[in-house]
Amino acid sequence: MQIFFFIHSLDAGGAERVTINLANYWADMGWKITIVSMMEHQNDFFVLHPNIQRIGLSLDSDSQNLLTAIYNNWNRTRTMRRLLRQFRPDVAVGVMTTTNCLLSLAAVGLRLIVIGSEHTHPPASPLGWMWESLRSMTYRHLAAVVALTISSAEWLRMNTHAKRIRVIPNPIGYPLPEHEPQVPPNRDATSGCNYRLLAVGRLAHEKGFDFLLDVFAGLAKRFPEWELIILGEGPLRRELEAQTEILGIANRVRMPGAVGNIGTWYGWADLYVMTSRYEGFGNTLAEALAYGLPAVSVDCETGPRSILRHGIDGLLVPINDVPAISHALELLMSNSALREQFALRAVEARERFAIDKVAVQWEAVFEECSRGPS
Repeated sequence: MQIFFFIHSLDAGGAERVTINLANYWADMGWKITIVSMMEHQNDFFVLHPNIQRIGLSLDSDSQNLLTAIYNNWNRTRTMRRLLRQFRPDVAVGVMTTTNCLLSLAAVGLRLIVIGSEHTHPPASPLGWMWESLRSMTYRHLAAVVALTISSAEWLRMNTHAKRIRVIPNPIGYPLPEHEPQVPPNRDATSGCNYRLLAVGRLAHEKGFDFLLDVFAGLAKRFPEWELIILGEGPLRRELEAQTEILGIANRVRMPGAVGNIGTWYGWADLYVMTSRYEGFGNTLAEALAYGLPAVSVDCETGPRSILRHGIDGLLVPINDVPAISHALELLMSNSALREQFALRAVEARERFAIDKVAVQWEAVFEECSRGPS
């Protein structure tokens, strides 16, 4: 089996990690895998299986106006089509909306299976009229579209012309592979903290770390032995750092950036928290559970409720409810026995989202699409 993945980049992100997990798994099975990205590949965050072919197109330049956007996307589509004609993969998989749209156009008239995949909940992350229109129109050319949740699948049925929509969760690797940068999670000896509350994600609005800092500030005095660690990088770093100063918790919050040994941090922490305004799935929440880390998560529209089992491996609380999430964190931060109880069940995520189980679901879609239209 020969599979092409088309993706914007292999930066540190959830969709990128999922792509690497699947690609490495199938490459290990002896399949021929190629990953093509709009960005160059010299600064890839993740490590690929040695047998994977990697192509970076350097076609990620920003468009200054509509005419430039039309030309840039025409050039990207033309380049994709040339690669598809050259390599003739059995299956081409688009990763995220814009790549799905361009890939669907590039493959028109070519005899191969083209599958798109959504990695956010579409209405929670609108793309503007042009891409929304393209998604609605071009998804008809895809053999299938894979969504992460039932809610996202229903939205796609109502708002696009996709012919076949299937729901497949993200796979979670355990243990997670390690790569650079290796950042040791050493305790800050000057903080006096013995317990770690961990959050992971891009430092961006959708992850709700500003909300998390407000919540932690309200708990910090009652729990002087706890520190908050936020792993990830992004455009809001300066704003978040400034917020810790304003709240008076700068000495209790660490933001080490993106790390390549995230499994070590999961294993070292005592409690995980997710405060996202929206999620497509919530990879880091599932990863944390796989490492036996009890969790508290907001119940945003899609994602966490498909992962976290309330009262079994953590606590699920209403979104934007400061008292509720504060109470849930307080309950677990003050109760080591309850944390241990949840941790014993949390590790079941290793089996629930195992790569072999998820890969089989993808392979079933490949087989289904090979039999023709639904």
